Amino acid sequence: MGIFSFFSKKNKETLDKGLEKTRTSVFDKLARAVVGKSKVDDEVLDRLEEVLITSDVGVDTTLKIIERIEARVARDKYVSTSELHSILREEIADLLTENHSSDQTEWKLPVEHRPYVILVVGVNGVGKTTTIGKLAHCWKEAGYKVFLGAADTFRAAAVEQLVIWGERVGVPVVKQQMGSDPASVAFDTLSSAKANKADVVIIDTAGRLHNKVGLMNELKKIKEVMKKVVPTAPDEVLLVLDGSTGQNAFEQAKQFAAVTPISALAVTKLDGTAKGGVVIGISDRLKVPVKYIGLGEGIDDLQLFNREQFVNTLFGQ
Repeated sequence: MGIFSFFSKKNKETLDKGLEKTRTSVFDKLARAVVGKSKVDDEVLDRLEEVLITSDVGVDTTLKIIERIEARVARDKYVSTSELHSILREEIADLLTENHSSDQTEWKLPVEHRPYVILVVGVNGVGKTTTIGKLAHCWKEAGYKVFLGAADTFRAAAVEQLVIWGERVGVPVVKQQMGSDPASVAFDTLSSAKANKADVVIIDTAGRLHNKVGLMNELKKIKEVMKKVVPTAPDEVLLVLDGSTGQNAFEQAKQFAAVTPISALAVTKLDGTAKGGVVIGISDRLKVPVKYIGLGEGIDDLQLFNREQFVNTLFGQ
């Protein structure tokens, strides 16, 4: 059964709408790149390079894509400009596959043990707490019992916001007083989740990148303490990035990757920007899979990342 039979009409409509600004920008630029040309030649490839870079794919990843297309042009001798969209889709989809981004089709836990623990990192303002709330909603809708942990004790607003999301979604939030030890909150969260036979635990953390050493030590301590309750924790270290910031998002990703190993990415706010190409560049340069994408403010506007559908939407099916 093909991948598109799994991808719901509602999800596809959300993706189409969310990537509309980027898709329109890319189509316009590609149309200008091939105007007056019947075949893909060096001039078209130079124009394509500019299209990808200005779509925030990033220089390094763009050059990699161009090299792959050059190899195909050299092998096939004649490649028409009408084939360019198809080739782009294929090469970028292959690139995402190499970076372990897969075609996720349903909210299903990838492990047998419970609870599945997600540790969420990211700077303030990228939509971290909102993403956690939406994740909780999605896992709960899939039939799982979810617990949230408010371990960003540095900011009272972060705890309050998570509590509001917990109430909205209908899942418990474990918290302590502002300024409490984040590792202590994580310990309490996992202990409570385990006692209540929870399936999924999502823990918020502080995003104070300006103090890298402090953040590194804090995350290390959280992980060590969690393992005392659930030896496999965390199953996922999720970095949340604001896609609308383009290449600045990559710089943030690079800094966080230096502080702690990242196993998955969530790229938010893609609906408000023409910089959707950043999803491709960040995944490629970090060699970390994109797992979730945010396409709007609605509670259902967080989607599992589907490589094929994303690329087809971005570059035209």
